[in-house]
Amino acid sequence: MITTKTPKESLTILTDMVLPAETNALDNLFGGEILARMDRASSIAAQRHSRRIVVTASVNHVAFTKAVPVGSVVTVEAKVSRAFKSSMEIFVDVWIEDRESQERTMVNEGIYTFVAVDRTGTPVKVPQIKPETDLEKERYEGALRRKQLSLVLSGKMNPDDAVELKKLFFKKQ
Repeated sequence: MITTKTPKESLTILTDMVLPAETNALDNLFGGEILARMDRASSIAAQRHSRRIVVTASVNHVAFTKAVPVGSVVTVEAKVSRAFKSSMEIFVDVWIEDRESQERTMVNEGIYTFVAVDRTGTPVKVPQIKPETDLEKERYEGALRRKQLSLVLSGKMNPDDAVELKKLFFKKQ
């Protein structure tokens, strides 16, 4: 089994058009439809990374920054930002493109966590990630803090043990 992969090896890009049946009363794409597309792209990215069955463990963050009107071409880009023992953090960016200029605008972003499992649903080990670009390195570094925050908030980690998270608040002098 490969022990280290790059984020680009998991890159998944889904492009589709917003149809009238997928919109709300304002003729904008339903938020739930965006979330479903993000979940599918994230799932594929996690499968590409782990080469295993994957299940959604959590949706850690979603930001809707701009409405997506009917007729828009929507592109969802997902890739693994960090891998832990059996879990993977996936960053998802959602873009629309202008029909005439083809200029892209980010309209949504999210962070999902998936767990790789075997056919019985038991978690299995996944390859680690070696980030290459500055953005990949930034997301990779932040992933451990995000995981520790999630574990502290859920009561699964003692706040005193969240070393990376504490570094944000208690700088050595």
